Amino acid sequence: MSISLEILGDRWSLLVIRDLMVRGLRTFKEFQDSGEGIATNILADRLRRLEEAGILTATVDEADARKLNYRLTEKGIDLAPVLFDLLVWGAKHEETGYPCAAIEKMAQNREAVLAEVRRRWREGDLTPLFPKLQNGGRSRA
Repeated sequence: MSISLEILGDRWSLLVIRDLMVRGLRTFKEFQDSGEGIATNILADRLRRLEEAGILTATVDEADARKLNYRLTEKGIDLAPVLFDLLVWGAKHEETGYPCAAIEKMAQNREAVLAEVRRRWREGDLTPLFPKLQNGGRSRA
């Protein structure tokens, strides 16, 4: 467990992985504008560390060579059950900003939700699994 915590043990790494996995974010600017309030130097460091750990890859954007597009690797998408369980646990015990009924319904359909996350990753489908919150604040999910 200590090696997992060494790679993933801070909130920002988990939020970057979550945003890649379920919110469809791909670029530095999208992460920066996600409403979480991450400082640019910390974001750059987390993206670099996650890439070094083989959790994500960065490729040059075809339309704009100045931009990098981040994508989870297979190692990264294998974290889907862990993140899903953390999301459900958080919604059960804390105020997350997402409707409890929606999270509860997802929890009841855990395997189908995880299969959909993996399908979207495999097919490069950027459609967010979770809708953007209307309040513009942090999702805490």
